[in-house]
Amino acid sequence: MPLRVTFVASARSSPLLAERFQDDRPLDQAGWDEVQSLAGDLLPLAAAELRYCSPTPRSRATGDALGYAPLVQLALRDCDMGRWGGLTLGEAMAREPDAVDAWLADPRSTPHGGESLLAFISRVGGWLDTRPVEDGGRIVAVAEPSVIRAALVYALKAPPATYWNIDVRPLSTTTVTGRAGRWNLRLDAAPGQRTRA
Repeated sequence: MPLRVTFVASARSSPLLAERFQDDRPLDQAGWDEVQSLAGDLLPLAAAELRYCSPTPRSRATGDALGYAPLVQLALRDCDMGRWGGLTLGEAMAREPDAVDAWLADPRSTPHGGESLLAFISRVGGWLDTRPVEDGGRIVAVAEPSVIRAALVYALKAPPATYWNIDVRPLSTTTVTGRAGRWNLRLDAAPGQRTRA
């Protein structure tokens, strides 16, 4: 039986333009309000046999608020951004414009002293490929949007540059089905739009 892995993007902890690399802040009030407003739609995912989350405070809080009681997975941590950790992209650009340009252009580069985009995608993909098939067919993972983007690039075997073209909104869901080495993106109807088969 193929696995069904549904990623739930963590609720936000700041406005989009204030997002920081390796953001370790808890959910802000708007994030809590979003979780409460969508909890009814996302609660059915708690029936998954395995429930995981990224180690960030907002991913853990999102999973707990949705009733998932998720197990923290270190492999689902955000990309290690080295000395840029805690900065916004604009702040990093103001300090080191050439280094940011190099990082955006080359998925193997690590001008910040942390993890390359390619290594990040491989790490998240390795987690996906090692999910235990025998423990059940449905998995839910609450993760940072960046982690979900990396998982999609890996699952679709897309070029690493595709990472920059994927938009993952807070509390959105993304599902991949398959098993190690063979994943498919699954697009479902929105909760209020489901039809009987």
